[in-house]
Amino acid sequence: METAIQRLAERRLLVGVGSVDTHFVAASPEAASDELAEPAERRARLMRGAADRLRDELTPVYEAGLAQRLRRPAVEELHSVDAVRDQLTKLAAQATFEVLTSQPGGARAEDVLQEAMRRTEELLERGVQMRTLYQHTAQFSATTSAYVEIVTKLGAEVRTLGDGFMRMIAFDREVVVIELRDNPKGALIIREPNIAGFLIDIFNRMWGQAEEFPLDHGRDQAIFASDKTKEDIIRLLVLGEQDKVIARRMGMTVRTCQRHIAKIMERIGAKSRIHAGYLLREYDGNLPSAVTAPDADSGRDD
Repeated sequence: METAIQRLAERRLLVGVGSVDTHFVAASPEAASDELAEPAERRARLMRGAADRLRDELTPVYEAGLAQRLRRPAVEELHSVDAVRDQLTKLAAQATFEVLTSQPGGARAEDVLQEAMRRTEELLERGVQMRTLYQHTAQFSATTSAYVEIVTKLGAEVRTLGDGFMRMIAFDREVVVIELRDNPKGALIIREPNIAGFLIDIFNRMWGQAEEFPLDHGRDQAIFASDKTKEDIIRLLVLGEQDKVIARRMGMTVRTCQRHIAKIMERIGAKSRIHAGYLLREYDGNLPSAVTAPDADSGRDD
């Protein structure tokens, strides 16, 4: 009996009368349910109020970010060096986890490397991952090699490839910067996700084919780089490319390119460019060792 009375009292269906615990009167179920539910309803009101405050705080932030994204064009052209550098500085400051760069053209100018060094150090100090592609000919530049040695120690990864890649910088897999086709001092800022993703996929494929940038500049490495360079020049010769095109794609001067071509023609006994192309096709990848043997001046780019 006492247990039943206690349970009814706990459910507010019996209410004690006076100071005597044994005297109770019945309460209506409606009043009992209101009294029992009130604490839960109070907690619910507090949680609803907190949710409303959070929504009021986040919604303007989201809407402002959305409006900002909608205002930014999917593709934007920049036509001056200063405008490009300003944009790169802003994008680097906003990057949170990854920056990918590919820099064809062989050795890089000292002032360009100094300007890039400031951004690179700041990014690496924040823990942003950096991967950079150069051409094999960049190995023969003391300034470029010194830059690579510094950023590698800070955590960057640098590799080299002979030919076949564009100049680009990608930030957080969302924004890609490439140079304008008719204005190398300008740039195209790409925010369109499909185009940006396509360009980043191309970079990753090239990265998988590239060689680690060597910090050992001994004779063996010079021979290896020279062999790789000659192989790429031979491939372009077979395709019938002109000296200027080969030089540009290999990141070297026309004079250096012509010196390589003259050596190759001499070693295979070619009397003309057409004859050289024919002979190289005949070899079909089984080139005699004399063709790719290193020259004494193979590392020059004058």
